[in-house]
Amino acid sequence: MLTTVEYTLARPPLNLYPWHIVSPPHSGPCCFSSMQTLGDPQRDGRWEYVFRRCTACGFTVRVILRVFPDAALLADLRTTFATVFRRNGPDP
Repeated sequence: MLTTVEYTLARPPLNLYPWHIVSPPHSGPCCFSSMQTLGDPQRDGRWEYVFRRCTACGFTVRVILRVFPDAALLADLRTTFATVFRRNGPDP
């Protein structure tokens, strides 16, 4: 999963979302109450995420909103469970 966020202390925080974000490498005490969402949710593979950025210090983090299920894995699990829980008694 590639990111547009560069974590560094060598440059001041910069918000050029969605192309590039410069962020300090660590959150500060202000981040608990000053985080705002940047843009709409994005999808990368099976992950849906948004970037959240502190309006006070510029700390930015990617927040995973949800993971989409793997269809092939679910089909394999259904087949396995159908085999494991099959009844061996007479059919009604």
